[in-house]
Amino acid sequence: MVPGRTTASARPLQARGPSPGAETTGAETTGGESSGRKTPGGDTPGKRSAERRTILVIATVQIAIGLGFYAVFGHVVAHMRDGVGLAAGTIGLVLGTRLLIQYTLLLPVGALTDALGAPRAGTLACVVRAGGFGLLGTADGIAGLVAAAVLLGVGGALYHPAAQSLVAGLSPARRPGGYATYLISGHVSAVIGPPAGLVLLAGGGFPVLAAAAAAAWGIAAALFLLLPAAPRVPGASTSRTLTRSLGAVGRDRRFLRFAVVVAPSTLLASATTTVVPLKGFGSGWATVFFCVAAAVIAAVQPWCATGGRAGRPRVLRAGLFLSGAGYLTLVPLDATELGGGGHGAQVAGLLAAAVLSGLGAGLLQPSIFQVVAQYAPPGRVGAYLGTSSFLAGMVAFAGGLAVGALFDAGSAGAATALAGLTALALLSACARPQTTP
Repeated sequence: MVPGRTTASARPLQARGPSPGAETTGAETTGGESSGRKTPGGDTPGKRSAERRTILVIATVQIAIGLGFYAVFGHVVAHMRDGVGLAAGTIGLVLGTRLLIQYTLLLPVGALTDALGAPRAGTLACVVRAGGFGLLGTADGIAGLVAAAVLLGVGGALYHPAAQSLVAGLSPARRPGGYATYLISGHVSAVIGPPAGLVLLAGGGFPVLAAAAAAAWGIAAALFLLLPAAPRVPGASTSRTLTRSLGAVGRDRRFLRFAVVVAPSTLLASATTTVVPLKGFGSGWATVFFCVAAAVIAAVQPWCATGGRAGRPRVLRAGLFLSGAGYLTLVPLDATELGGGGHGAQVAGLLAAAVLSGLGAGLLQPSIFQVVAQYAPPGRVGAYLGTSSFLAGMVAFAGGLAVGALFDAGSAGAATALAGLTALALLSACARPQTTP
């Protein structure tokens, strides 16, 4: 994957849709200078209570699904290699299938979220992913694993627009804290999940681990049921809602330009999972890198959520610059010098890269979310989130293939890949993404 701004160059960020659990009154505030009028059904005790419940549910869901996901995906490659006997290329096909399905479906599924309502879409997402993890634990061949990957991809495409639409529907005063809680709970799970997976593997093997993940996603589905279903618009069919949502995005040229400019963000945030091991760092040092980065992402969220910082253009550009700096720091590192107790300069460089990467992702994720929420009109949040995520996912998919091919070409190719990621981040930052509609 936000309050009004205090800078003179940006207008206050206003709510773009009804908060979950609140009735739509037909009136809404608009961006720009305050008109002095109060929105009917404003910040009442009932609305505050409903929004607190939404944040609590989303945080609990994030922890449950994060533990299930990271516990499995920290060890799924070893299972497919050693337990099922797949070659590396076939493993890449299975994992790539999940990503391709998820990224491709984000475009229509984001609009589908608007039609179904975020709570319903979230419940459906968790049920589908629970089935995917259940199948993953019992599959003993390529057909079953690909089918599991498809279910996991579909569930992921449904989940992210649904969860983020709920956060985007919070009032401007609570949206930054809500998204910070969303990210922090997810990244805490990213730190805890792999060790928890090791415990389950030792206790019962991969089928038990996958079954536990399926149970976690089933619990998350039940948690979504605690939220009130979004009200249906009278006379609006699902197909009409989908068409109108996608049409609204297609006509919003300023938003599309923003989405294109920040499309490298997912690649910049995710490519470390490929380049750090491919640089030769073993599982121990790679785990250190990922845990440090995840901890930094979580730690920076309270700062982002305070004073409308996440919505400021310079914070978004800083996230891009820092992400690029993280990859540039990796270029001179040589994992072969970490033998024995570890070479001090190499360890320091690896930790510095982890901190820079964590800071970059920690600033980028809330910044992009806040801007998308600001662009999205009422009832179109899912479509806007889905479009932005779809473009970012396509860049991540293509970029991941290019990075892998360059690393296969040897040390010169590896340096070229890291330099290319750095240049992509700088180019995106220099394009000055438009953060106000």
